[in-house]
Amino acid sequence: MNTHAHHTHQPTDHGRIFAIGIALNGVFIAAEIFYGLKAGSLALLADAGHNASDVLGLGMAWGATLLARRKASERFTYGLQSASIIAALANALLLLVAVGGIGWEAIERFAAPVAPAAATVMIVATIGVFVNGLTAWLFRGHHHDLNIRGVFLHMAADAAVSLGVVISGAFILKTGWMWLDPLVSLAIVLVIVAGSWRLLRESITLALHAVPAHIETTAVKIWLAGLSGVKEVHDLHIWAMSTTGVAMSVHLLMPGGHPGDAFIAQVTHELEQRFHITHATLQIEIGDAEAECHSGCEQNV
Repeated sequence: MNTHAHHTHQPTDHGRIFAIGIALNGVFIAAEIFYGLKAGSLALLADAGHNASDVLGLGMAWGATLLARRKASERFTYGLQSASIIAALANALLLLVAVGGIGWEAIERFAAPVAPAAATVMIVATIGVFVNGLTAWLFRGHHHDLNIRGVFLHMAADAAVSLGVVISGAFILKTGWMWLDPLVSLAIVLVIVAGSWRLLRESITLALHAVPAHIETTAVKIWLAGLSGVKEVHDLHIWAMSTTGVAMSVHLLMPGGHPGDAFIAQVTHELEQRFHITHATLQIEIGDAEAECHSGCEQNV
């Protein structure tokens, strides 16, 4: 007998926050491009390019949260919750592609350095510290959601990068070392790669239906096996439906008979509280020959 309990967890509506973040960064990008060209600063232009990709990333993340809120249909029985995983993966890939061009241009600038207007660079980058820092602050406290965490990490990294541009501008004013500008650009590349790699790895694993990193399959199996009346646990599967929702299916061998709906409700509640599994399907087996697994269960957990 298959029994399941579904706990509906609609993603938090971050629409207003996304709109503010996109507007702030959009205005700042325009300023960076204008003053970057005027000052001849690769660091500002590189950061503007990265911020442009972040705005696109913000838009994709926002779109994914909206899609994830759509109700299930006959064709999409989980709704479009997986859109948040796709958005996180796309964001990571977008950032890694963007840094390739930045790094290449920075290397070429080492061979032919151009003196930037350091004072202008410092002023614009200081604004960037505020804009990116404020945007990151808006997305704080949602690290359980990979999609939103990706946005937070990018904005926080951008704030740190802008601070680095301010520092390099001060050193250029004092020392005249023009090579500091492309050096900062390479530092931007390293920061982006470091911040994006984990996001890429986690989003790929979720897209491949891997068990989310915060859940230990063995711990779940041991807990299920310890339930009253359970003789055996097999065919256990755990996967992410979205960047916040986790599904699970399992066969429980209970020779004493079906334990009733109250038992199912209690188990699914405990799975959510203990392991953050929000949608659990339990198949109860009582040991009849006809109920034996004939679908390759020995290949499953």
